[in-house]
Amino acid sequence: MNPEELLGQNDGQQAPQESPLISLKKDLEFYKDTIKEVAVEIMVEGLSAYPIFIAHQHEIALGELILDHKELGTNWTIQASTLEEFQEKGIVQSNKKDAFLQSYKPADDFMCVFVVVPEGANFVYFPYK
Repeated sequence: MNPEELLGQNDGQQAPQESPLISLKKDLEFYKDTIKEVAVEIMVEGLSAYPIFIAHQHEIALGELILDHKELGTNWTIQASTLEEFQEKGIVQSNKKDAFLQSYKPADDFMCVFVVVPEGANFVYFPYK
């Protein structure tokens, strides 16, 4: 990819594509109250101290569906999971758990989102406020 594509500039040949992260940010703003409720429920019920939410636009066999983009007319579906499930599935390997925990932001203030796109997946933290 060249720098013009990264910066959203073009030479008039084709319209620039909006980054999927822009639509994700819009959806997370819309979803944040519900996601926070689920995070608190996960922690209060003792399921995990580390809730993780999976944002995707495809089918994912991980976590439990909480917000379906088809039903809500949005771009991203959200599923709820935990660090423990991520370890069971091998997404967070045992030898990487400490590094993950050091980067994990307070669940009362931030949602931990595992963003899955065709090019790969990564963790991002999105503030509730």
